[in-house]
Amino acid sequence: MQQLAQLAVEEALRAGADYADARIVRLSQEQLGVRNGKLSMADAPEEFGLGVRVMKQGCWGFAAAPGLPSDLADVVPGVARRAYKAARDLGPARRTPIQLAAEAGHVGEYHTPIQIDPFRVSLRDKVDLLRRAEAAVHVRSEVVAGESMLGLRREEQWQASSEGASLHQVLVRVGAHVTATASAHGHVETRSHPAYGGQYLSGGWEHIEAMQLVETAPRMGEEAAALCSAPPCPTGEFTMILGGSQLALQIHESVGHPTEADRIFDHEIDFAGSSFVRPEMVGTHRYGSDQVTLEANSQLAHGLDTRGWDDEGVPSQRWPIVDKGILKGLLTDREWASGAGDERSRGSSRAEGWYNPPIVRITNLSLLPGGWDLQALLADTEDGALLVDGIRTWSIDQRRLNFQFTCQAAWEVQDGKPGRLYRQPTYQGSTPAFWAGCDAVCSPEHFQVFGVPNCGKGNPYQIAEMSHGAAPARFRGVSFIH
Repeated sequence: MQQLAQLAVEEALRAGADYADARIVRLSQEQLGVRNGKLSMADAPEEFGLGVRVMKQGCWGFAAAPGLPSDLADVVPGVARRAYKAARDLGPARRTPIQLAAEAGHVGEYHTPIQIDPFRVSLRDKVDLLRRAEAAVHVRSEVVAGESMLGLRREEQWQASSEGASLHQVLVRVGAHVTATASAHGHVETRSHPAYGGQYLSGGWEHIEAMQLVETAPRMGEEAAALCSAPPCPTGEFTMILGGSQLALQIHESVGHPTEADRIFDHEIDFAGSSFVRPEMVGTHRYGSDQVTLEANSQLAHGLDTRGWDDEGVPSQRWPIVDKGILKGLLTDREWASGAGDERSRGSSRAEGWYNPPIVRITNLSLLPGGWDLQALLADTEDGALLVDGIRTWSIDQRRLNFQFTCQAAWEVQDGKPGRLYRQPTYQGSTPAFWAGCDAVCSPEHFQVFGVPNCGKGNPYQIAEMSHGAAPARFRGVSFIH
């Protein structure tokens, strides 16, 4: 396959390209689900194909085609020539020629570290785990629906470029969840473990075992039922301790997307929106309090965007996005790096499958832990504050500035402990003001990596995966509404 990727590059150069890269991708997945005791989903899709990207006189061209491994060689020349023709024909419409940041042609291999190959675990064992987990949520009569899910993904890539890149990567991730839905007193409430929509991590079956789906499922049923009898979350301004899974979503929406360089330069504005961040803010703009340090890290253990190189062949890196409250960096690829003030790409370029060109994507982005133990933080927090967690719904404006999130549950802080349970806590705010209100972050012992498997962006639309690490953190002056 590596030779075929190189052949595609050579064919594009022979056609007249100034630059070319090629990716061959083989994707294998398994998706299983159980709902109310019955198998609700069983799918094992596979994909295989080639994508070629070409530059001619500062303009991109891209073409792709599927094919079996045995006949892909016959497909290569035509795909390369189509990519070149697209770049050549679109060139006159390009107002500003693309300038790629310099990058060496790297050679190497990367394999996701795994202990237990999830694709070698028997189907019987997988379905049995899901059946037992789903059955375990039915601990109260109010629980009207139980659901368990398992998702596996293995992506193998071969990359080549006209700059000499020759890369082979095998990326493996797993995901699962168990969810209880209860109905009583005119309310329908849900609780999920380990996270809303599932927890996803790079690695093998060992992560599924560590999630303890069966052991934790009864608590999900109890909490979902209890929420149906709980009063609505009070409104007004409160101190809030935000749990890790919801904080991961907050990071994604209000830090990750606003710092994507293509959004900042309005390249995404026609479909997915722009950003309130401007390039001149880097180095001076106060994004949050001095307790807030957010790090991009495509080398993060168990991150969904942990790999050797991005889809432009740029090595994985780690760098600060926000350092002690000050905006320090952006997410860039080779096209947008210079505009963001970087000499080289940050390695944030990825494509969905073989059939899309790479675009700027959020990599693994985490709020670095502080020094607080959670129990000590609760004890330090005034009575009447709210401990909030569990994703339910979310909304944020096109510039990633004003947002509103509804969570699964909130607990009133009383005497340094979680007390009264509230349902459907909804908080809102503005990105800089919200992060400015952070005055405490829990310690590394409470830090957890949460995977996002469904981030949508681009036109044509693409899905990408990344992770956000977080420990519970305290925010002052948060507005809660109904």
